[in-house]
Amino acid sequence: MAAAQAQVYCWTTKDGKRQCGDTPPPGVKATAMSSPSAPAAPAPAGAKDAASKDAKKGPLTPAQQEQDYRKRQLEAQKTREKDDQARQDADSKKQNCEQARDALRALESGQRISRVDTQGERYYLDEAQVEQETARARQVVQKSCN
Repeated sequence: MAAAQAQVYCWTTKDGKRQCGDTPPPGVKATAMSSPSAPAAPAPAGAKDAASKDAKKGPLTPAQQEQDYRKRQLEAQKTREKDDQARQDADSKKQNCEQARDALRALESGQRISRVDTQGERYYLDEAQVEQETARARQVVQKSCN
């Protein structure tokens, strides 16, 4: 329940005594006094910090509001770009993993594996070369798929 508050005035009488009341006598120079206000309900801790910052700053000018808006927009854009980059990296890693697994399956299938040399001629890998390629492919799968 809010307490009713009235303006309090103080003045000096002809006798030199100081008096206070809600209405001064006519023709007397009276000074308006600020009455103590009722204590407000305590604010939550987080709101108190924000309120004290806002109270120190005062109301924002349109230029400050625009600056804050642009700052928030820039932060949101950076967050979106970071998320997009992370998504692209994850997609790339997934694709590399699938390719490495396909290559390993081909090497482990037992089929003959051919390559093309620098002159453009096809040659087939022997057993030792297939084993080396298989070991390398396993390392790539382990690295790409974890």
